[in-house]
Amino acid sequence: MTEEKRMSVRIDATDRKILAALQADAARSLDDIAKEVGSSKTPVWNRIRKMKEAGIIGQQTVMLNAEALGFEACFFVLIRTSEHDADWQAKFLKALKSRPEVQEAHRLAGDIDYILKVRVSNARAYDVFYQALISEVRVHNVTALLSMEEIKSTVALPL
Repeated sequence: MTEEKRMSVRIDATDRKILAALQADAARSLDDIAKEVGSSKTPVWNRIRKMKEAGIIGQQTVMLNAEALGFEACFFVLIRTSEHDADWQAKFLKALKSRPEVQEAHRLAGDIDYILKVRVSNARAYDVFYQALISEVRVHNVTALLSMEEIKSTVALPL
């Protein structure tokens, strides 16, 4: 998707209502969404199609309950590195992308270079992840913070 295409799409109040309805539950029928936003099925479908084509609506997926599936430990991993060359970064990104335990990875400004959200079954599983990661890429310092309680988690944008 080109930047020009993204910028050419205008989002109005009805589009925002549609997006909010989809963020709440994308499995709902078009009829239900249309009723909620005060429109009919075909115009809503056309708006959704245009927003998909423009890249506003991305991949649609299902949110799973991590704890119900045995992934009871969530670690936030702070990584400092003394290496910033392109080869190291490519190797690091490849290592992260190959690990399904990494739910999120962000490159940061400031003292910490990267932060990862890692979901595993327990501390032993985290150690297996950690040992595998440091065997592939050199890092200067790693700090793992165990989340004791998830207070809020959402992928919804504040429309």
